[in-house]
Amino acid sequence: MNPCGLLTNDVSEMDKELSLAVEVVRQAGQIVMDVYATDFAVAYKSQNDPVTEADQRANDLIVESLTRTFPHDLVVAEESPRPEVTQPVPRVWYVDPLDGTKEFIGKNGEFSVMIGLAVKGRPRLGVVYQPYGDVLYAGVVGMGAWMEHEKERTSLVTQERDPGKPIIMTVSRSHRHPLLGTISQNLGVGKEIPLGSVGLKIGLIAAGEADVYLEPGPYTKLWDTCGPEAILRAAGGQFTNVLGQPLIYGVPQLNNTRGLLATNGFCHARVVQALEPLLDTLGLKSQDGIV
Repeated sequence: MNPCGLLTNDVSEMDKELSLAVEVVRQAGQIVMDVYATDFAVAYKSQNDPVTEADQRANDLIVESLTRTFPHDLVVAEESPRPEVTQPVPRVWYVDPLDGTKEFIGKNGEFSVMIGLAVKGRPRLGVVYQPYGDVLYAGVVGMGAWMEHEKERTSLVTQERDPGKPIIMTVSRSHRHPLLGTISQNLGVGKEIPLGSVGLKIGLIAAGEADVYLEPGPYTKLWDTCGPEAILRAAGGQFTNVLGQPLIYGVPQLNNTRGLLATNGFCHARVVQALEPLLDTLGLKSQDGIV
């Protein structure tokens, strides 16, 4: 296995990008944990949207490193000014320097540093690092995904639940969409796993420990999804909006206005079908012309 952990011999195309992303998330993770150990202050960008010193310091480190190494790429980061983009951009890095700030503030360990690279509108590379516990997920679409924990590295391949066994869904710990109970019942979910960061939820699916994660509302942004989507797709899963349509990167729109749906791939169509009767309630059916 090569130093970057790709599970293939064809490593040249994204080797530099992956090496840097892995290195910089670990550096940012150390910054995050340094702040975590202090009595840090909490500010609010808007109502219910907290930010800490860890968010900003990790953001600055990652953005500086990416722009220095890949000066021709666009970098879109949560704690940086929004770049003025009026047309699609070929290569865009999406950075969430601290996904799960509420969990960071609550000191439960369920937060991560996330970096994703989108090429021609689709996620290609992703790295998610949970500094509390030292767990790293990484993947390049078409080239494999892996997880590293306590210096042990294992490949990530999504698993199909045995026939007859109920679906396992991972859900947000800090907020719950009012329709999630209905969706869970329609799908016959047998177990819910509450968790903080989006990236950590996707890690559970990629590792075969959960089947589904969905956010029906328009509350996530592309920096929440780019890295995790690349990892999940590299592991064999699927990642779309709740209509089953692909998320598009490299465009001015940052919000995932039609929600998001991530699965092991085996149950994706089933979940999309279960969501269809709820599209009117979600305000999507008339919006998208689906009858």
